[in-house]
Amino acid sequence: MNNTIPTHYIIKLEPDLNTFEFKGQTEIFIVIGEPTEQIILNAVDLKINYCKVILKDRKKYQEVSFSEDPEKELLIIQLPVKTKGEIKVLIDYKGEIRNDMRGFYRSRYSKDGEMKFIAITQFEETEARKCFPCFDHPKYKATFDVEMVVDKNLVAISNNPVSEEIDLNDLKKIVRFQKTVKMSTYLVFFGVGEFEFVEDPGDILVRVITTPGKLQFADVGLKFARKALNWLEDYYDIKLPLPKIDHIAVADFAFGAMENWGAITYRENLILYYPDKTSKAALETMYEVIAHELTHQWFGDLVSPDDWRYLWLNESFATLFGYAITADCYPDWGIWENFALGTINSAFARDSLIETFPIELPSGEQARITQSTAPIIYSKGGSVLLMLKSYLGENFKLGIRHYLKKFEYSTASSDDFWQAFEEVSKEPITKMMKGWIEQEGYPLIEVEKKDNVLYLKQNRFTYLSYTSPQKWFIPLTIWVQYSNGKSQLIRKMMQQKSEKIEIKGDINAYKINYEQKGFYRVKYNDESNLKELSKLVLNEKLPPLDRWGLENDLFAFLIQEDIPITQYLEFLDNFLEEDAPLPLESVISHLYQLYNIIKGSFRAKIKEIGKDFSERILEKIGYEPKPDELHAVSNLRSMVIWTAAIFGSQKSIDFALNQFSKIKNGELIHVDIKGAVLRVASYINEKNIDWLIQNFEKLDNEPERINFVAALGSAKESEMKKVLQFTMDKIPPRIKFYPIVLMARNPNTSPFMWDWFVANIKGLEKFHPSHFERILDEIVSNSGIEKEEEVEKFFKSYKIKEETLQDVLKMALEKLKINNKVQKRYK
Repeated sequence: MNNTIPTHYIIKLEPDLNTFEFKGQTEIFIVIGEPTEQIILNAVDLKINYCKVILKDRKKYQEVSFSEDPEKELLIIQLPVKTKGEIKVLIDYKGEIRNDMRGFYRSRYSKDGEMKFIAITQFEETEARKCFPCFDHPKYKATFDVEMVVDKNLVAISNNPVSEEIDLNDLKKIVRFQKTVKMSTYLVFFGVGEFEFVEDPGDILVRVITTPGKLQFADVGLKFARKALNWLEDYYDIKLPLPKIDHIAVADFAFGAMENWGAITYRENLILYYPDKTSKAALETMYEVIAHELTHQWFGDLVSPDDWRYLWLNESFATLFGYAITADCYPDWGIWENFALGTINSAFARDSLIETFPIELPSGEQARITQSTAPIIYSKGGSVLLMLKSYLGENFKLGIRHYLKKFEYSTASSDDFWQAFEEVSKEPITKMMKGWIEQEGYPLIEVEKKDNVLYLKQNRFTYLSYTSPQKWFIPLTIWVQYSNGKSQLIRKMMQQKSEKIEIKGDINAYKINYEQKGFYRVKYNDESNLKELSKLVLNEKLPPLDRWGLENDLFAFLIQEDIPITQYLEFLDNFLEEDAPLPLESVISHLYQLYNIIKGSFRAKIKEIGKDFSERILEKIGYEPKPDELHAVSNLRSMVIWTAAIFGSQKSIDFALNQFSKIKNGELIHVDIKGAVLRVASYINEKNIDWLIQNFEKLDNEPERINFVAALGSAKESEMKKVLQFTMDKIPPRIKFYPIVLMARNPNTSPFMWDWFVANIKGLEKFHPSHFERILDEIVSNSGIEKEEEVEKFFKSYKIKEETLQDVLKMALEKLKINNKVQKRYK
């Protein structure tokens, strides 16, 4: 297919929301470079009626033979003669409006007590072929004309605005859309249903689109969408080349959102704001997702990856800018601290395994976003880009602008990106970044001071023992405090496995990776420096990001079994009077993780420390939210109310149960603590499970549904069977995985989830693949503790159906091995 290029598609669809079928005709304008006797397209799950072609210099279509290869998802069209040059292909077919949140599928909503449906599309990475025959690869960009025949009372949506509507009869109409710019097939969008709109006119029309009755919740998302769009156009210095940009709320959606060019789709809770139901944490996530998807309109849509292996060029940038835009718009929200705790930490956890991937995926055509690859493509990629941004300064923005203009309406590879940056910055970016993008893992820097010289060496960090010759070009930022109280920042590029840095002056303490902009860990081999850093942590003389970085690295060394648990727990004493939410949230999270893993005598000690920390935090910030408090404080409270109850804090339990009584009595409690209150109530008293189940189906909004399913996942072991049965029978497919995943993390139920998983695996395999991946990962790595041999034996005999799940399984089994090692060491 390399010499066969599509230039334009004309797609005609007639969806029927009663029968959940659609009729389709796709006409493709193709240029053939070398003579060929066949055209090979991607198509699957479509009933092909006929194929026709018009060869070069001919005027009429002639029907031709075709064959299908369902396994390879191919449609092979035989040409009447060997041909090159311009031809047209016409395929007539039928398809199903699916029920699995893939391809062209249906989503439910309720109107006046009646269950109704919309039809929408989700095509990334290779699902467009389930809706129309095409060259389903990002490098095959083309323009699109779209036409839909729909019921007259319905609204049709696509990537571009409507150009005309024509009544066919009393029941049907034709809706035609403006021709698109060049784009990849995975970005094409079709939607039909009883949609409602709220608009923000401008040079580019911005709309939020909902199903009936939800428009009242669209204004907050609409305003931020405009704000983020303006920010991006200014930063990139490129106006979005579209007449409109839609933000479409979809109830049944497998992912968070999807960047269809000009027609972005979202889970409802990620674009709609419900007063008294959307928490501060949920609002932050909503804004980050909107900014993430709008970033894709340039990174992914305007410039697309030349191959799926370069998917990081889409997702890493969208991850970084999702946070950057929100942080710039709301500087007091602590967004970069959230980036550290969520994105950087997630990347570290995934990339500390031996079984990992480089950011530039090695498998090309078969590269996929999975539970195994997503933390690398999104989180590690975003973290490495933050490091590059810190290193380049203003040249980072200039490099991005040059890259986007150079490759607009085209595709690009990693090398194209680095070359564009070198042309602007005059820095050897390719030489620096290849190691970060093309090899798996990340470095640990070990450092020791002798006299006034720092001796550094780098090796790959892994939790399990592993020797590697790898090395990285590492941009170092070293903060040095001198005995006279003054301090200095030293910047240096570490290029070799071992290096030394001479520092003049009487050094009191030094901290490498100042403000945690670099994607690497640091181990201090001179105890005197670690003691001085501990004092600086205790007295809060280092920034919160650095206090977090020191604690986070020590915890990693504990999991690696490089330091004993006693050393880590002693270091936590430095945080007893801590004020900043970031290090406190990290400490509580790590104590909770240890509490779930360790079953021996140390468990009681961890519980005691966790209880003390949790109660100290809640006494300091208060159990009840305060007006105008920092978002980070609100988010910390929500987490700690839950963990305090796990650690046995009666104060937290009593508070939560009192608040839960108010909920049952129909009283409002503060939205920022509601989720935690429901979880504690479920965990402490099994009778509350019945109330949650009885009230779940009465809920009419997604934020509360998410709170309820999280509470169900926090139940006692005695209620586990009831909750899991309700989950499988009644919870919508889009969030069905969530209580199962939480039960695998819940110390009450986790030990019993492996047996349930084995008994129900065939049903679980019917979940959306991305959801089954999460379940597989969490249950194997957490519920498999103390059952490692049994788990490994099971998967030797049971063959996982989805090929991409093999990588997820390898990841989960290695995490299980790590957890078991820690558990056995402190048994």
